[in-house]
Amino acid sequence: MDQSLQDSIGPIVSKESWSAEDHQELLTRMSGVRDAAGKFRGIVSEIEASTHDPKGAAALKIGICRYMTCRFSAALDILGAATDNKDRRYFQAQCFKQLRQFDKAAEEMQRAKDRGWDERDAELELVELQALGGDVEGAAKAVAKLASKCQGDPKFFYVRGLVEELSGNGDAAVQAYTQARTLKQGYTPATFRLAYYYDLHGEEQQAIDLYKECLSSPPVHASALLNLAVLYEDAGKYDKATNCLNRLLACHPGHARAKLFHKDVDASKTMFYDEDQARRIAKRNAVLDIPVTDFELSVRARNCLKKMNIHTLGDLVKTTEAELLGYKNFGETSLKEIKDMLTARGLRLGQALEEPALFQTDRPAVTMAPARNEGVLATPIEQVEFSVRARRALETLGIRTLGDLAGKSEAELLACKNFGQTSLNEVRQRLSEYGMAFREPN
Repeated sequence: MDQSLQDSIGPIVSKESWSAEDHQELLTRMSGVRDAAGKFRGIVSEIEASTHDPKGAAALKIGICRYMTCRFSAALDILGAATDNKDRRYFQAQCFKQLRQFDKAAEEMQRAKDRGWDERDAELELVELQALGGDVEGAAKAVAKLASKCQGDPKFFYVRGLVEELSGNGDAAVQAYTQARTLKQGYTPATFRLAYYYDLHGEEQQAIDLYKECLSSPPVHASALLNLAVLYEDAGKYDKATNCLNRLLACHPGHARAKLFHKDVDASKTMFYDEDQARRIAKRNAVLDIPVTDFELSVRARNCLKKMNIHTLGDLVKTTEAELLGYKNFGETSLKEIKDMLTARGLRLGQALEEPALFQTDRPAVTMAPARNEGVLATPIEQVEFSVRARRALETLGIRTLGDLAGKSEAELLACKNFGQTSLNEVRQRLSEYGMAFREPN
């Protein structure tokens, strides 16, 4: 072990078991050590190698080690064999929370409370999990009940801010987060959510400043580093973005999203974005969405199109003259009406079949997993964890719920500025977690 780190945390490392207090003390003592995260991983490896078939107190210690190195699933594997006390249940709750299994996290937090975890802290943790799990209305009622006994607690104002944010009350959320930061300088949970809020609402510099503040104290905040990298890349500051990602990967070498985004940043250094072309594509797609009922057509032409399930100009450019003329009662007169209507907008029959590359953003039918839940479809996007870049693209497309998202094609997302394969993979993964998928071509 590095001598400076040995002097700092040696007495804690030598303990047979750790508690939540030891965890906090470790974070505090490692804050001034150079490359503390990398060195701590080495310590964890030594602890695990020297402990065979850990159970009881030893299992709790290793479980906390794995939690601190962001190996949440591995931490849960070992914590199941640990001494059943409030610390074990608390760290199991934290692992489930990081894995976004909020119901299980709440169950473990309740068990931690039953075993002696601080009652007020446990109640606030439970409200946070309730909000993150989607029951924002229930969380709001719980916050109101806690208000009288939690004044002066920064965690309470953080949770209140989270509930307000997820309820769509931005100003109230900012006020609550700010109050939490006033009560405890640099209070990281509130600082990060405030940065995230500003980030989503276009206040890039304020977001950058707050993300950097999140990184000024331990532990390393992976989401802050990742979001900061996105902001730097959007601003064309590729070296700073790369530095953030390198720092994140130094602490968490297996961080899949960081590795993917690192490739994205490298590609951005040589990527050319043609804004004129993007505007032309957007304008063309808007034209393709125009319903044929918006045009003055003869009753015969209108009825034939309806029976052929042709509803938009986009449907028409995928249809040939032969297909139209082959339909009963559809003659040359009706065909001329249709061709004149399309020509006036720079389109023609069968164009999408002749030039498929120009029409890759067509909107095919929705394909979802068999077990479709209408409640899941209505889940607001605000309640799903997305990177800044992905969330911006969703807002640009007017996507408000998971149902809206599942109704989009991959091509539509990739057509958004600064939305690349990394973001697409992320959004696809989120949909799969809810048993859903993008639209697929017919």
